[in-house]
Amino acid sequence: MSTLRFKGKEIVRNYHLSVPYHELVPDKKKSLTKKISLNDNLIIHGDNLLALKALLPTYGGRVKCVYIDPPYNTKNEKWVYNDNVNSPMMKEWLGKVVDKDDLTRHEKWLCMMMPRLKLLKDLLSEDGALIISIGDEEMYRLKSLLDEVFDEDNFIAEFVVIRAEGGGLADQYVKGHDYVLVYAKNKPNFEPLRRKKEIRGEIIEHNGKKYWLEEDWLRKEFGKYGTLLYEEIEKIKGKAKKDEIDLGLKNGEYRLVEKKKGKHIVVRLRPLDEDGSKFYSVLKHLTADGKEDLTKLGLKDVFDYPKPVALIKELILGSTFLSKTENNVILDSFAGSGTTAQAVLDLNADDGGNRRFILVQLPEEIEKDKPAYRLGFREVVDITAGRVRRVIKGVKNAKDENLRKGLDGSFSYYELGKPIDAKRILRGKDLPSFIEMARYIFYIATGKEFNEKKVNVKTGFIGESKEYKVYLLYKPDMKYLKSTALTLERAEALGKFTGKKRLMFAPAKYLDQEHLERLHIDFAQLPFEIYQKR
Repeated sequence: MSTLRFKGKEIVRNYHLSVPYHELVPDKKKSLTKKISLNDNLIIHGDNLLALKALLPTYGGRVKCVYIDPPYNTKNEKWVYNDNVNSPMMKEWLGKVVDKDDLTRHEKWLCMMMPRLKLLKDLLSEDGALIISIGDEEMYRLKSLLDEVFDEDNFIAEFVVIRAEGGGLADQYVKGHDYVLVYAKNKPNFEPLRRKKEIRGEIIEHNGKKYWLEEDWLRKEFGKYGTLLYEEIEKIKGKAKKDEIDLGLKNGEYRLVEKKKGKHIVVRLRPLDEDGSKFYSVLKHLTADGKEDLTKLGLKDVFDYPKPVALIKELILGSTFLSKTENNVILDSFAGSGTTAQAVLDLNADDGGNRRFILVQLPEEIEKDKPAYRLGFREVVDITAGRVRRVIKGVKNAKDENLRKGLDGSFSYYELGKPIDAKRILRGKDLPSFIEMARYIFYIATGKEFNEKKVNVKTGFIGESKEYKVYLLYKPDMKYLKSTALTLERAEALGKFTGKKRLMFAPAKYLDQEHLERLHIDFAQLPFEIYQKR
């Protein structure tokens, strides 16, 4: 396999591993929920690289679909490289706008994308998919990078998306399209992409399930006899075909519908949740439609190039089609105007699914001459959250009934907090809460999902994996940390051994190795041995 070479690649190849975990700090005022929770729909405000790392303890291996619309690197987007990589060359890049005069714009873009793609891969479930919108400027570099990060064997599709009827002038031609790339986390586990089947017929309920009565199959089956009546089948197509149809009628595959007195046609019963048809490689979803989606919400011109809701719905549904009844998580770490959230809420309203969204929006100020600023928005995340709020609660004067009533739902809003690392613990300043420390430790010790509901602060129990029951002796208080240790009394209070070794994190221990082995305890000292349990 050919590999992509670019300046800074060796420096950022494993940079995501050294990125510290950060707290996720809830903001009740900006949320739309009765109870803030990381298991709610989420809007996270902060650097998306740090936010993705912060999500790993809760969502590692759980995200069904990632959709991102990163900067296309068009020379006019004014994006900034902000990853504080330990490299003199890359430190010179910090805070500088990447524009048409920047001769290293491709290297900066690739260095920005690589660690984010690696974290996104870690967040995806084994049957999950990554979907990326991209333009000509970085399309082929991105494809090579994805072949390396995700493996070229996990490539699923490349779509051309018609985004304009005319298009903008690009050198010597008029450009009216972009691209979408789709990669599976693990292709053998990934169900084939399916578009939603267009329903053209009466919907009925049969044996507790909903079906639609499809007539079109007759044209494919009988050709020019597409309107062939049941009573004429044997005469025209023979007894074998009549027997085949009769068997289908008997087992519930077909049904007779009277067309005229005493004469019937045969319709097929198609389950409403059946696979759709395959995607064609060219999709048509105009940018103008994305702007209209915002206008319907009273947000005209607040965002320059919003993706159409219909496009994101189609792509999400295509990658989660066979499991819409599961609690699928859809992640967008370049959230922009919040189209992905509206698409998820729309899909749930359409089919009764319970998909959830996670949006991450970078800190990005709105310029004073923009319409969004005049409407009171000061950061892009305000547009993101404002749009989702309107979709959920409804817009009073909207023409569309669903938008007028609102789609219901909730979201919890989080700010990116301070890092959770050994230096911070040793300084004793701004110590993380017990839950945040537990979330961090449990994930890096086991690599498994952290479930806050299973935590018992009194006993120190924070969760279990196949190998361990994990415990933590900790309070965000230096006096407690300096005076607390795993004692024989605390160890015996853990109860009888049940087959899983106990992994205990604590500031110190007053037990020798013989006692630890007898009680089936592995001890890890805070903060140093956290890193030895990766």
